[in-house]
Amino acid sequence: SVTFHAEAAADPVSLARELRARGARAGIAVKPGTGIEPYLDLLEEFDQVLVMTVEPGFGGQSFMPETMPKLRALREAVEARGLDVWLQVDGGITEETIVTAAAAGADTFVAGSSVFRGEPAERITALRDAAAAHAH
Repeated sequence: SVTFHAEAAADPVSLARELRARGARAGIAVKPGTGIEPYLDLLEEFDQVLVMTVEPGFGGQSFMPETMPKLRALREAVEARGLDVWLQVDGGITEETIVTAAAAGADTFVAGSSVFRGEPAERITALRDAAAAHAH
């Protein structure tokens, strides 16, 4: 699986097709300030869409709930078209924020600080349980 930032790709569709041709799953990531609308009609080209819930750059940032409408729009589009596209979130994921993201449509989660600030196996189990209880 290879995920690239939409903002860094001159031609995201061509890049996704090249990744798939090489046998990888193709994922596109969008920063909090990037609109999702240009990508909604292109979802068939991607295997995963990563909604950044913090500005990329460093760990330990706070989750940005204002990114959830973007995630809900993606979930609605994926379901309306019967697509198999993973919807991932990355940034500020805790037991509380994972509930918000799961309810908005995320099915894949990246958690760093919240996992490694305790015993990792216990933290991962707690995050999974919280997400599963509130999945879309």
